[in-house]
Amino acid sequence: MTAVKIIKVLGTSEESWEDAAREAVEQASETIENISGIEVEDWTANVENGQITDYKTTVEVAFPVRHE
Repeated sequence: MTAVKIIKVLGTSEESWEDAAREAVEQASETIENISGIEVEDWTANVENGQITDYKTTVEVAFPVRHE
C-alpha cells in the first residue's frame, strides 16, 4: 500500500475558477513530483464595483510519500 500526502494550495486567476485550480496544480507541480489527484475544497472571489476581479480556489493536492 502506498502512503499519500495531501497539502492545500491556493490558486488564483483573473479568468475563472477552473483556471485558478489549474494554476494551483501547475505551481504545486514545480516542487512536488507525481501529483496523483486534486480536490477543490473551496471557491471564492474578490469583487470590485460589482464585478469579479479574481477567482480563487483552495485545492487539496495528493501525491505519494517517497520512501528512501
